[in-house]
Amino acid sequence: MARIAILALVLLLGFAASAQSDPWRGWKGGGGWGCGGPYQKMYDPKTVEVVTGTIEAVETFTSMRGMSVGVHLKLKTQDGTISVHLGPVWYIERQDVKFDKGDTVEVKGSKVTFDSNPAIIAAEVKKGGDVLKLRDENGIPQWAGSGMGRQAR
Repeated sequence: MARIAILALVLLLGFAASAQSDPWRGWKGGGGWGCGGPYQKMYDPKTVEVVTGTIEAVETFTSMRGMSVGVHLKLKTQDGTISVHLGPVWYIERQDVKFDKGDTVEVKGSKVTFDSNPAIIAAEVKKGGDVLKLRDENGIPQWAGSGMGRQAR
């Protein structure tokens, strides 16, 4: 009887430990952020530009119906405030580079019109000496396949 109780406890602890140590749980499926989807098709390498500004807010948003939640920055530039779309929460929260209100950043990305407002779909965000790479030169997201988890410093 004691052996069964110990075995049950070991199995229960093993399941609990594996459930809590599963950092990739949120990465199952792209949540609409993958290649070929309507949001991804908005990225145009021909409209890539670089802007510098101060972060006014770090917020979550749902860019299109059916997509999982994403992260965007409200960036105050010399030309006004613009929304900078970074990527899905499940990817951004696992990166080493973190963003806070008041940070000065340089953003490279595709300028688009989103909900009738100008926005940038970020490919790269520099903060001090750190660089968060989000997309390659063609706009393919780092979280889509072999680029997942890669970032330059």
